[in-house]
Amino acid sequence: MSDQTIHIKIIQTNETLAIGKRNQDVQLFEGAWYFDPDVVDMTHLAISNRTFTCPYKGICYWIDLTLPNQPPIKDVGFTYFDTKDGYEFIQDKIGLYYGRRDATYQETLPSPT
Repeated sequence: MSDQTIHIKIIQTNETLAIGKRNQDVQLFEGAWYFDPDVVDMTHLAISNRTFTCPYKGICYWIDLTLPNQPPIKDVGFTYFDTKDGYEFIQDKIGLYYGRRDATYQETLPSPT
């Protein structure tokens, strides 16, 4: 499984938001892919000031999808700037949902050899 490349794409445009090699640039945790920020294209993503406090992980900031000439699509992702003990491995990562959601979908491909 670690020889997979994970792509998260925008449904409306088929543009890639993030691409990373599993367990190297991205890891799956609790139903979301946590990408290293350097493999995420933030062109159409905006970190909001809306938050959710997870009692285990800490405060997450929601990320919205902002496409030209369209209203923002809220909560397509999230990030934690300051995590609680034991969750440092997700700090400053960009969380994007596993599978297909309202605005994004996942493609899983074998990594090139």
